[in-house]
Amino acid sequence: MRKLVRGIVDFRNRLRPVARETFARLALGQNPDVLFIACSDSRVAINVFASTEPGDLFVVRNPGNIVSPAAADGFSVADESEAAAIEFAVGMLKVRDIIVCGHSSCGAMTALVRGRENVPMPHLKSWLRHAERALERIPDRTAPGAADQLSQANALLQLEHLRSYDLVARAEKEAGLRLHAFWFDIANAEVLAYDEDAQKYVPLDEEQAKRLVHPDEQ
Repeated sequence: MRKLVRGIVDFRNRLRPVARETFARLALGQNPDVLFIACSDSRVAINVFASTEPGDLFVVRNPGNIVSPAAADGFSVADESEAAAIEFAVGMLKVRDIIVCGHSSCGAMTALVRGRENVPMPHLKSWLRHAERALERIPDRTAPGAADQLSQANALLQLEHLRSYDLVARAEKEAGLRLHAFWFDIANAEVLAYDEDAQKYVPLDEEQAKRLVHPDEQ
């Protein structure tokens, strides 16, 4: 708490005079082009590894970067907050891309690898059911690195959950909305992006950047 409070005071004294113009403009409205769905983990510092500024990203964070899927009636099977954020980002803000970003050493994925039935916290135990199908996509949940493998598989599973919402599926088909899976390797400070052609996560370097950036932005 001390670091947080001192940081706010430092911002007020040192950075606020410079940032006021930016925030005054943003007070009139936001126009992010990306919905970024990430884990709540404190080490996943999006603004650091993505070098983003205020107003660039519409962000949703929760344990395990999970999106509860929509049922046949179009409504989320669980939490309304993620669904509401998706609706707002796609329907109101008209974002052009949605990114689901997993990461290494994820506590939620480690708990799932060890067995959801063993999670003592009731809400977390329930929440993790929306990632449980990803366990079917890793060869051995007892192997070293299984939690990281699960985290990568989970990010891809959540793209499927996103597509279960008619608004997302329609925007992807008709408006050019694009869905991506990213993965942050904390120890190496490296962001990986899932390459559909290679069927694997690869470092997000200059070559991959050309693949991901819209043609009119290059």
